Amino acid sequence: MSQAPTLQSTRALYVGGLDPAVTETTLRAAFLPFGPIQHIDIPMDFAKGTHKGFAFLEFVDSDDANEAIYNMDGAELFGKSLTVNVAQADKMKLGSSKALWSTDEWFREHAGVKEEEEKAEKEKGNERDSAMLKEKPLVA
Repeated sequence: MSQAPTLQSTRALYVGGLDPAVTETTLRAAFLPFGPIQHIDIPMDFAKGTHKGFAFLEFVDSDDANEAIYNMDGAELFGKSLTVNVAQADKMKLGSSKALWSTDEWFREHAGVKEEEEKAEKEKGNERDSAMLKEKPLVA
């Protein structure tokens, strides 16, 4: 199995519901009638020693990928029904290897919060200082 990244395009397909007996060779044989396949990636579950039950295929032509979706979505392979659709880009999840604060959503949500809190605290301090000055003159 190759470790090259699968591109986000209409040529890249997600194939779910794979039987544990499915290999890259069987997957290639099942999808080859729809057109030349550029890349197949079957993520492994190294703890169990098997694949995770899904794969990513990338066709050379997007029309071939669409034909594969039309014909193979819901089809059976080794007695299990397949789910075939266009692969989606990775979504950021908690527990991922990327820092939470590196996402634009997090930054937009939290960007002004600390600044606003500091500004409010500074204003409160200024109000307290001016109130003290009004109450007690500094002349001895």
